[in-house]
Amino acid sequence: MTTQARASQPAASGPAAPQPGASFLTTWFAILDSEDADRILDLISDDFSFAILFSTGGDGATDFHGGRAEMEGYLAQREVGVRTHHLLSASTVGQDELFLGEVRRHGELEATFVASARLTETGRVRRLLIGRSPSVLFS
Repeated sequence: MTTQARASQPAASGPAAPQPGASFLTTWFAILDSEDADRILDLISDDFSFAILFSTGGDGATDFHGGRAEMEGYLAQREVGVRTHHLLSASTVGQDELFLGEVRRHGELEATFVASARLTETGRVRRLLIGRSPSVLFS
């Protein structure tokens, strides 16, 4: 699989056709991987809510969820500079973005993750759902 974004062909009379890439989520993960990850707080809407299901394999999983305050708590507990996010594929349909990627720890593949975001009309994230697991790898 290449790192190029892919989108399926639209149905003749179905919903809006997916567009390659997910520019918001691509930016989100680039900021998250930086030394200044708190900048993502500038990208969230006033009514932001999220859930991140963080599996380490087996029965080990943590569910981070809530609004802005809980996202601040999530950011505070992260290991800065340890994990990075790498795009496998992404698409955008209207105000929704989907992102499939790999998490690498010190450059070594650790897990696969999926992220979905619903954006406001002004381009801020309103809803964010992320799941990651080492149990299914796409590479």
